[in-house]
Amino acid sequence: MSVSTLHYIYDPMCGWCYGAEPLIEAARAVTRIEAHAGGMMMGPQRRPVTPELRRYVNEADQRIAHLSGQPFGAAYKDGLLNDTGAVLDSEPPITAILAAEQVASQGLELLARLQKAHYVEGRRVAERQVLADLAADIGIDRDAFERACDDLAGPATKEHVVATRALMNRLGATGYPSMALERDGAFTRIELAPYLGRPDAWLEFLGQHFTIRQEV
Repeated sequence: MSVSTLHYIYDPMCGWCYGAEPLIEAARAVTRIEAHAGGMMMGPQRRPVTPELRRYVNEADQRIAHLSGQPFGAAYKDGLLNDTGAVLDSEPPITAILAAEQVASQGLELLARLQKAHYVEGRRVAERQVLADLAADIGIDRDAFERACDDLAGPATKEHVVATRALMNRLGATGYPSMALERDGAFTRIELAPYLGRPDAWLEFLGQHFTIRQEV
């Protein structure tokens, strides 16, 4: 029997990826997921919080909440989005997720935790101390995490993003989140949008169409 792998292309600062988080959690229970971060707000694309950004984000968040049912907390809506000292930067969270995966195979767990920290708790998830606290929240050894972040920051993170963008080009994926199933070296794109807010239907879809490897 061939083993199927779901490839999940995401960005930690992408609201639609937060909307898809229940789908990722559901899929993780039944099959292997390989995560690829795309660097949506990285380098020259990083953004300080401004009134213009706040208006744009608020409109998108309303659509995401409506379709996915995911909560957006007051600390985020009334706090972080009014914090002109905050910067939306994908790179530090990507480094942290890579470190969590390297140290404890908990990259996706940290992604989910930092999404909650950002969208519900209104925390500055581009800051190293916040990321270390979040890693500790999910049981990752802080010292090991910090060392891995030091090793993976900069060139290693950028190499990961370059590889992700190459995969996106291969798949014809143009945004986040994107997903594909790999089986026997062949990739099939999967549309997540119809399943937002419908994790049970998503699991039924996976079970009907693909050979799912049960985790032991």
